Amino acid sequence: MSRPRRRELLTDAVARLREAGVASPEHDAAELLAHVLGTTRGALVLLDEVDPDRAAAYDALVTRRAAREPLQHLTGVAWFRHVELAVGPGVFVPRPETELLAGWAVERAAEVLVERGECVVLDLCTGSGAVAKSLADEVPGARVHAVELDPDAHAWAERNLAGTGVELRLGDMATAFEELVGTVDVLTCNPPYIPLEAWESVAPEARDHDPHLALFSGQDGLDALRVLERRAAVLLRGGGVVGAEHADVQGESAPAVFSGTGRWADVRDHRDLAGRARFLTARLARWAS
Repeated sequence: MSRPRRRELLTDAVARLREAGVASPEHDAAELLAHVLGTTRGALVLLDEVDPDRAAAYDALVTRRAAREPLQHLTGVAWFRHVELAVGPGVFVPRPETELLAGWAVERAAEVLVERGECVVLDLCTGSGAVAKSLADEVPGARVHAVELDPDAHAWAERNLAGTGVELRLGDMATAFEELVGTVDVLTCNPPYIPLEAWESVAPEARDHDPHLALFSGQDGLDALRVLERRAAVLLRGGGVVGAEHADVQGESAPAVFSGTGRWADVRDHRDLAGRARFLTARLARWAS
């Protein structure tokens, strides 16, 4: 049996993925072949021919990706800042844009640690544990806590946060960690924020494979953010800060959830590398009533 050539396999895969509407066909085709061969994308150029069995396995994965199954579900791995995460069905696949929120939290936590000698961090709606794991990795002196409501997602977070020192709980962000009331320095959250009416506009990879609990949040997409605002005002110490991701069309409406209560100072929105509104931050000005 002849051995397929690496270049031909990739060319065919890229064409199939592009026709299927995959946003990054070249990257995904190479990533899947590297996964099948147990190597890296950069090392693929060193290979000329591919074992027929491996080529068949690659073809099967390309077919699944062309059906818009998430790349990370096929490889079982997602990279987020400096950490590796196990992901699959039942958990929201972390997006690169969320790394900006995590970076902001890392900077704030490091500042608090220098100023006060200790820092309490809480990540609500932790999902895969991406933000919490990054904080534990990059600010090892901080005490990091995390909570996830969905049992399936919590199981993935449990796997990803094992050995990190993060205290993870299964529970509702509206009530979790009651013992931390008034003590949290930095609070992060990537809540569900897609309006129910936007169902058809969501990419198939998310709409058909990510848990809907992690995606949709009421008619305007802000229901979870309103819960977050009330809970953050209780959990944070005076002067503590909160950061939360939102949809790019919520650059005004999401910060307004916080600025309209009178509990927050320094409410501002932050843009991602593409210039789109991405996450808000605020500082607790007074204790919640």
